[in-house]
Amino acid sequence: MLQLISPAKINLFLQILRRRVDGYHDLASLFQTISLYDNLTFSFADKDELTCSDPCLPTDSSNLIIKAIDLFRRKTGLKFGLKVHLEKHIPYEAGLGGGSSNAATTLWALNELHSRAYPLQDLMTWSAEIGSDITFFFSNGTAYCTGRGEIINSLNPLPRESLWIAKPAQGLSTPAVFKHLDLTQLSLHDPERTLIGFYNGRPLHYNDLEEPAFRIDPTLHHIKQQLIEMGFATVLMTGSGTAFYCLGSKTPYQIPGVTFYPATFIRRQPGQWYSQISS
Repeated sequence: MLQLISPAKINLFLQILRRRVDGYHDLASLFQTISLYDNLTFSFADKDELTCSDPCLPTDSSNLIIKAIDLFRRKTGLKFGLKVHLEKHIPYEAGLGGGSSNAATTLWALNELHSRAYPLQDLMTWSAEIGSDITFFFSNGTAYCTGRGEIINSLNPLPRESLWIAKPAQGLSTPAVFKHLDLTQLSLHDPERTLIGFYNGRPLHYNDLEEPAFRIDPTLHHIKQQLIEMGFATVLMTGSGTAFYCLGSKTPYQIPGVTFYPATFIRRQPGQWYSQISS
């Protein structure tokens, strides 16, 4: 049996560059893993079985954990059954990458259970076939991501920072948010200069998916204003939403319909998976 944590991520900035001919979008983003995480338990079994602490989460072939198991078998030719239990803590439809992290953690676990038979680069390459954000979690926890998000450039760690995740009760689907994206209103920043700013003390936080999310659900804009009024230094939606990350040493007060999660930046040490005491 193997037990691993599966961390969430935030986008410290997220810039959409263009729509591609395949219908996807090229982006540039600074991803960071945080200490909000799910727990996953793995053991070999006669057949695949996925159970979850949250009865609302599908445990069939639509779940990225099952897709990761099938992917690993297809790429390696190995025959096995796997029993997985997911203790869910990362909210979904949040932009926190919970499903992608679960898939990456599953691929890592399967490689561990098979005595690290395959190099990390193989896991990274394979993972892009089932999701754009999965590859990021094989980085060291801080990475500049381009393409659809699957092209990863691991970076030196940023200073450890405390934050709050504010998750409204409602969720949004990523395809719906992209459908409302206005390509004439994209950020005009140079993303590589933005990236440098995070390392020279001049960070610039922005997300091109925030405004389309607000167009779908204007209450999200109202929630952001409430968070700003609390006095946080930075409030920004992560990914395609609906969660916001809030930077600054504040203790949030209650907002109806919003759940708060404390977190810090974490990273993965070489040759290891993420741990509860990552630094």
